Amino acid sequence: MPTSPSLRDRTAEAGAPVPSGPPDKGDRRRTRPERAALLRRIGLRVLALAVLLGGWQLVTALQIWSPVLVPSPAAVWRALLETSGTHDGVRGYQGHTLIEHLGISLRRIFIGAGAGVAAGLVLGVLMGTLPWVRVVLEPAVAFLRTLPPLAYFSLLIIWFGIDEAPKLWLLAIAAMPPVAVATASAVASAPTALVEAARAIGARRGQVVTSVVLPSALPEILVGVRLAFGIAYSSVVAAETVNGLPGIGGLIRDAQRYNQSDTVVLGLFAIGISGLLIDAALRLLSDRLAPWRSHA
Repeated sequence: MPTSPSLRDRTAEAGAPVPSGPPDKGDRRRTRPERAALLRRIGLRVLALAVLLGGWQLVTALQIWSPVLVPSPAAVWRALLETSGTHDGVRGYQGHTLIEHLGISLRRIFIGAGAGVAAGLVLGVLMGTLPWVRVVLEPAVAFLRTLPPLAYFSLLIIWFGIDEAPKLWLLAIAAMPPVAVATASAVASAPTALVEAARAIGARRGQVVTSVVLPSALPEILVGVRLAFGIAYSSVVAAETVNGLPGIGGLIRDAQRYNQSDTVVLGLFAIGISGLLIDAALRLLSDRLAPWRSHA
């Protein structure tokens, strides 16, 4: 029994351009020049990292600054060992290991930023498809986007106390505007010919949005999601300034009070490396969901 053609197929028959689908596996295999270029990029990054570590070691060996200001790589390594296990009867830092501090912060980021991304997607679709909604909400979204997290964190503490709620709200508010702006811009700039062709064959507004507009806007939306998680990650220290232990931001703030710069640097490395891994995962997701478009 023949199946009815999908909205995408009927739109293509109407003569409108349709975004190309994922390429064949054979097309996605790297050629020899591409592999060589990839190896060169990896080699340059490893070389740059080695130069940075060598310069760091040289500066600390020459004692240009006090070890309290610039800890040596060896001191940071010792801090890593001390915060990763139990030493002299003390477990990690303030009773939690480094990986536990990082895991708790990551949980806060995924819950808070995830809620912000979901809200941003809804607002972005509404702003991109309904002009009056954009007129009403765009100033508020722009206003939130310009506010630094610490500017409204005190108000969140007054509203929700010092437990988990203000931290999650802060991360959600920080993550929502970039997704809303990226989604609204991408949805509003969907191919006009494709939208009109879908309407001409009888597609309802919801079908046009889900089957035509959102697939076309997906690459830009994913860029907004990456930006949102980056902003939320950079806000985690602000979110954990109050009652942030356990948590990697709380660890950094607490170590700063006691001039433990080696632990502070270790916390920064933990945030930076895990942030790079999260961004790489989002890049991979973008490649899988929208392989016909190059990611940012």
